[in-house]
Amino acid sequence: MPETVERLANRLAEEGQKTQRFFGALSPAQWEHLLYTDGAQWTVRQVLAHFAITEVGIRVLMANILAGSSGVAQDFDLNAFNERKVSGLDEVTPQDLVEKFRAERQATIDWVRGLAPGDLLKTGRHPWLGVAPLEEMIQLMYRHNQIHQRDIRKLFAEG
Repeated sequence: MPETVERLANRLAEEGQKTQRFFGALSPAQWEHLLYTDGAQWTVRQVLAHFAITEVGIRVLMANILAGSSGVAQDFDLNAFNERKVSGLDEVTPQDLVEKFRAERQATIDWVRGLAPGDLLKTGRHPWLGVAPLEEMIQLMYRHNQIHQRDIRKLFAEG
């Protein structure tokens, strides 16, 4: 069943609040745990920086698609983009990252609430999904965070 604009906005809000509570409950030591050991080798703090950056980047991408863009270039290097943008937030405190994520997620929710139902069907190239409708891009925004948070929970359960 296709999603409605309001349901997507509400889901973004619910999952955003869960993300804020999750990261807000971490101890100072947990923030610096190495989560991923391949590629960029991100710490837990860097994953939250990634979330904040993704909120902005995907919201801008979707707005551009809605305005007629075809989306990201076919040769867009998602890993290079993520590494560059996340490293740009290396000096931001965990508390400020939680706030940055909160503000960016709220901006995304507000943007989604301004969509018409037919807008969800508009398609463009997403860096991970390929050519997909806005509806799927929005869904991925909260599912993406769930996946990374699951990885963090697993890390702390094993450690």
